[in-house]
Amino acid sequence: MAQYVREVMTPAVTAVRPDASVVEAAEMMREQDLGDVLVMQDDGQLLGVLTDRDITLRAIAEGVDPLAVTAEAVCTPDPITISDDDSVSTAISLMRAYAIRRLPVTRDGRTTGVVTIGDLAEEQDPRSALADISRAAPDSWPEPPATA
Repeated sequence: MAQYVREVMTPAVTAVRPDASVVEAAEMMREQDLGDVLVMQDDGQLLGVLTDRDITLRAIAEGVDPLAVTAEAVCTPDPITISDDDSVSTAISLMRAYAIRRLPVTRDGRTTGVVTIGDLAEEQDPRSALADISRAAPDSWPEPPATA
């Protein structure tokens, strides 16, 4: 069983510029089958996390033009982060304490990945429903179970 965040995190960082439109960010999320992107300056400074929920609640539900509003304007600013040297149990504790589903992972001040609740579910209980959902292929719609 993994002990450290670096062993379970997704090592790729998918990011958009702060001035990217919400539509640009949403297109990137769709293309890469992600529920979030990091909002980062060109120098790598992490400004926030933009989730599909942020887009829904802070842009669409507010009636703003998703082509005109920026990722930075609707992202969750100053996100809680975790070091890749921190324990998996620390990641779980942070997610519980702050009711969040993902944590940007850092090393020496640089963002090196993201650890999600799905990553942790797969590690902690690979047979759980959340682990199954996390492993599912994009747009996979299984046949519904037969009913009697």
